[in-house]
Amino acid sequence: MTALTPAIWGTTYLVTTELLPPGRPLLAAVIRALPAGLLLVAITRRLPQGIWWWRALVLGALNIGVFFALLFVGAYRLPGGVAATVGAIQPLLVALLSAGLLGERLTVRTVVAAAAGVAGVSLLVLRADARLDALGVVAALGGAGVMAVGVVLSKRWQSPAPLLATTGWQLVAGGVLLVPVALAVEGAPPATLSGANVAGYAYLSLIGAALAYALWFRGLRVLSATKVTFLGLLSPVVATLLGWIVLGQQLTVAQAFGAVVVLGALVAAQVQPSRPRAVAARDREGKPELVG
Repeated sequence: MTALTPAIWGTTYLVTTELLPPGRPLLAAVIRALPAGLLLVAITRRLPQGIWWWRALVLGALNIGVFFALLFVGAYRLPGGVAATVGAIQPLLVALLSAGLLGERLTVRTVVAAAAGVAGVSLLVLRADARLDALGVVAALGGAGVMAVGVVLSKRWQSPAPLLATTGWQLVAGGVLLVPVALAVEGAPPATLSGANVAGYAYLSLIGAALAYALWFRGLRVLSATKVTFLGLLSPVVATLLGWIVLGQQLTVAQAFGAVVVLGALVAAQVQPSRPRAVAARDREGKPELVG
């Protein structure tokens, strides 16, 4: 179920290019987050209590507000999929943070899978003529970093409130933080919207935010933070496949191989290492393991 979230996020590029007005990514981010959050809060009728007022603000900023703003800067200043390739380091960042803050064990399998994920995404989306921009790289790294911190803190701070309420708080907080940024960078919203624009914004808000983030935060409640963040590698795979199937974009052999590498890294990160038979038998019998 959690894998549906990055699959949905992978449709964002197609919806944005085909249905939304051009040159308004921050407006799309605001409309994606704020109405969805207000809807979930209205449905659940739950407001934060106590420390959850500031926790919801921090998580909303990390997972949505600051992340979207940095993602916008990186995407505009880094051509040819460089932003997506830099962002693919997020699983490794989450694994490192989880080892320090959540007590999860950092394994060689996880590190190798994370490196393979970056390599696979680079084959999938990186162009040979791509050029680096210092500010763009910093923004892309910052985006990966703030969302990595947000993922780990979302796992560490388990809210007693219902899932939809917690999701709504974060979407509202992130959306409110994005409003002044969108107005300063892009100006006032367009005076008129077409039916296609409205349909695109509705999809991003209801499916791309309300549903997707609810599934994402649900996954963080039942899975390890590292396993959840590796699922995010599905997003560029879905985006590339939709570009090939729907938009008729060319799919090269290198891209196909990159998709296979990404899926292999994702699966490797999810698989639990097998335990020796003797240890498994002792666990079933309730006998303690002898040391020494």
